[in-house]
Amino acid sequence: MSEDFLGHLKGLLAQIEADGLTKRERLIAGPQGARIEIASGGSRRQVVNLCANNYLGLADHPEIIAAAKAGLDAFGFGMASVRFICGTQTLHSALEQRIARYLGKDDAILFAACFDANGGIFEPLLGEEDAIISDGLNHASIIDGVRLSKARRYRFANGDMNELEDRLKQADHDGARFKLIATDGVFSMDGYVANLAAICDLAERHGAIVMVDDCHATGHLGDKGRGTPALTGVGNRIGIVTGTLGKSLGGAMGGFVAAAQPVIDLLRQRARPYLFSNSLAPPVAAGSLKAIDIAEAADDRRALLAAHTKRFRSELAAAGFELLPGETPIIPVMLHDARRAQVMAQALDERGVYVAGFFFPVVPKGQARIRTQMSAALGEQDVTLAIDAFKDAGKALGLI
Repeated sequence: MSEDFLGHLKGLLAQIEADGLTKRERLIAGPQGARIEIASGGSRRQVVNLCANNYLGLADHPEIIAAAKAGLDAFGFGMASVRFICGTQTLHSALEQRIARYLGKDDAILFAACFDANGGIFEPLLGEEDAIISDGLNHASIIDGVRLSKARRYRFANGDMNELEDRLKQADHDGARFKLIATDGVFSMDGYVANLAAICDLAERHGAIVMVDDCHATGHLGDKGRGTPALTGVGNRIGIVTGTLGKSLGGAMGGFVAAAQPVIDLLRQRARPYLFSNSLAPPVAAGSLKAIDIAEAADDRRALLAAHTKRFRSELAAAGFELLPGETPIIPVMLHDARRAQVMAQALDERGVYVAGFFFPVVPKGQARIRTQMSAALGEQDVTLAIDAFKDAGKALGLI
């Protein structure tokens, strides 16, 4: 490999380090949970975990582990094939049907990840005669998926319904055949819930389809955990829902699209990440089936999650931390500076709380933060420890 090229890459890495933007991975020596073991320097220590997407606390649930083991015994370790060749088991079909029933759609289609689902959905469904109107804070997977399509692209500022309507009118003026509004259900870095009622009103007024990426909602928000469409009362007004099995629903991996039958049928024929990626591993599919069953019945876990969220948010705000407003289990503690976010994360680590600093390019420059996430796996003592650690670290660093 060219030394000039490697030198160029080293220079980029050095600049990332100099800017305080290097992301470092830490080793977890055990299962995901409320408390995790961190392996570092030949030793292990336990910390309270506040940065997993493990909202319902199902990532180490014994019934899901047992279901995955049973799936491994009955269906094997992997498929070594894509779906349309010899990669579709009864297990995959059962999981797709279960997702569709859970979310009230005709059918669903599985992907290796929701990044693939969002990356593969736009290009097969929409052509150059069509338009996609996308929220400015949408997940990177939606942004990349939109780029891969030939549809005309329009963008509106996060939650700005006036600008959304302007973009819909512009798309009409430009002669768009079909229009699709794409939005996150919950914006992952901020914890905001999209104004789906207003979006659906505008969509219906202008003859548009609504697509919601509900990765940070499915399982723990809305009635029976059916996500932001249920939470906001719009139900079947949402045409397409994309989501993940990698957060509330067991936390393993895999994504999906749930929609009307013709949408799913065409994606099976044309969605490139589906056609050219291995089928979801059988143990993951088996465990995910059990996870949906548990999540649907988990009103007690959702209530506990809501209580933790309310308490943590209230006590940090009272202590003087700057928090983004919201009611979801995502509670961003704003620090604005990337280095400050990393220093705060390290200070919390030293006090037994596992968090991560988020900074550019994950969030805009000047918007660095510690994104905390509540989990139903946490106990009251875990939440107390975390609150006390934030207060102590914040005072020590002069942040509060």
